[in-house]
Amino acid sequence: MGIWEALLNWLRSSLFFKQEMELSLIGLQNAGKTSLVNVIATGGYSEDMIPTVGFNMRKVTKGNVTIKLWDLGGQPRFRSMWERYCRGVSAIVYVVDAADHDNIPIARNELHDLLSKPSLAGIPLLVLGNKIDMAGALQKNELCEQMDLKSITDREVCWYSISCKNTTNIDITIEWLVKHSKTKS
Repeated sequence: MGIWEALLNWLRSSLFFKQEMELSLIGLQNAGKTSLVNVIATGGYSEDMIPTVGFNMRKVTKGNVTIKLWDLGGQPRFRSMWERYCRGVSAIVYVVDAADHDNIPIARNELHDLLSKPSLAGIPLLVLGNKIDMAGALQKNELCEQMDLKSITDREVCWYSISCKNTTNIDITIEWLVKHSKTKS
């Protein structure tokens, strides 16, 4: 099932309801957060991305669905902002560069530090190991182990291996996100 098919199926099932979700996309710099936003919004991928400075917000509307995406900068100086933009969201999406083995321990520590904040208790977490199209990238089970995801027991946690470049598993990512949207009649 493609990205747009998954989204269209969801739209059909929610014909009489307005679906809303607010997501924070976080992760270290160069993990692919902005690429993920672009793939969700347009289905397209670009090699020439510039680093996000601070944050970007993008609203994507398809039919009765509105997705508000907070794309937060991953450089060390912006990580202190993550908590503020994660409060009250439908889900936290944590993007990891699965091919950057040197930064996995930093990504793990930043994630676990963020999730220890009382203001974020119970918010569902989706961890995406991006760039699986690259040689040596961590696969789904390796990502879980290296990010110590099974130790997170105070919220729903899910993880997928994706490629924004090839749109691999973007459809199941969207399905997970849609499941966590809020319905308003």
